Amino acid sequence: MRDLAVAITIGVAVLVLLAMAFAWRRRLRRDSVSSAPLGVPEHAEVLSRHAVLYVSTTRHDEPLERLAITPLAYRARGELAVTDRGAALCLDGAPTVFLSKDKLAGVDRATVTIDRVVEPGGLVRLSWNVDADTIVDSYLRPTGGTPETLISELQRLIPAGDKGAAS
Repeated sequence: MRDLAVAITIGVAVLVLLAMAFAWRRRLRRDSVSSAPLGVPEHAEVLSRHAVLYVSTTRHDEPLERLAITPLAYRARGELAVTDRGAALCLDGAPTVFLSKDKLAGVDRATVTIDRVVEPGGLVRLSWNVDADTIVDSYLRPTGGTPETLISELQRLIPAGDKGAAS
């Protein structure tokens, strides 16, 4: 009887893992039509650098709906470089994502996103245009300094009417 219970438990665990793997592959396929802009423009002047943990990218104003936009599908450590032309997100093991000034839609503080809940306002939510009709939110957790410092530097890149995250 004990062997049967162990076998059933193992079988259920394998089924759950397979379902998770198939769901992730389906999400990757669904989001493969979108990708983040890559490469930093020539002569971009770096104004500041911030060590960050990249947490996730989600649908705009839907912090629990993860998007698997290439190369932002997985959490990673990295650095956000604020330049005179936009923001460069350099994540470990991934090409550099560059969000030019015209792609940025807003920046503010957040507390929750998929897989992560932190102290109030502990995340930086960077809203940007993945294409002409779609805004997404990328969440960063500064590992040094305060989120407010990073937010104030990013706000300088955003046009005057869009200082908060776009709605």
